[in-house]
Amino acid sequence: MTAQPVVDFHVRLAPRPGAGERLLAAMDDCRLARAVVCAGGTIDLDRLSRQLIEGGHVETDADNDAVLKACAGTEGRLVPFFFANPHRPPEAYRARAAEFRGLEISPAVHGVGLTDPRVAELVGVAAEFGHPVYVVCLERQGAGVADLVGLARRFRQVNFVLGHSGIGNIDFYALTLIRDEPNISLETSGGYTCVAEAALSRLGAGRVVFGSEYPLQHPAVELAKFQSLCLSPEQWRQVAWDNAHRLLGEEKR
Repeated sequence: MTAQPVVDFHVRLAPRPGAGERLLAAMDDCRLARAVVCAGGTIDLDRLSRQLIEGGHVETDADNDAVLKACAGTEGRLVPFFFANPHRPPEAYRARAAEFRGLEISPAVHGVGLTDPRVAELVGVAAEFGHPVYVVCLERQGAGVADLVGLARRFRQVNFVLGHSGIGNIDFYALTLIRDEPNISLETSGGYTCVAEAALSRLGAGRVVFGSEYPLQHPAVELAKFQSLCLSPEQWRQVAWDNAHRLLGEEKR
């Protein structure tokens, strides 16, 4: 596995001094060739953890400018995604979409469900620009994996990525729900090894992408998860490299 270049499909960048440099250093330590970067620090982690249990939301905008600044000058090593705020008009995303390579939507942060028309408007913009859409689901009405399936069926031309191995760390049910939806891939950060193994079996290596959720999870931890599975070189190349580039529209890289 170590000889294969790796794309980390999900890292976060908090708007703090030196965050970009620390991210690149962590990537060097783990021999990560590239990373898809979403804004972090939009919500305090204590508040986020409470919202996951009790509900609630913030209407804070993510610092997408900090993401662009960090990615600039890295010659494509850092790939910027736009973290949308559904409480803002979709024009806020449309006006900046050409600067980014994909879209993130998080009901866990902003509290707007995937069945909400505001989310559909954002996905419609993603479709215009050919952006993949990274989604964080949670066990709440309108924000579950089944709701993501409904959104993906409505926008079959859009590639969706279900983040964090679904909901919780042992979400086999998510694999069942997305199995017959070819435009939904699974990003594996946070889930147990058994879920990653089941995803490879049920979805196929062509629909599984490696991600770490750095800095909340060190990439070395997520790499160890796949190391333990003893994937074939072909499987690991798909998970670590090919699928990310296909989602980014860079199949020939």
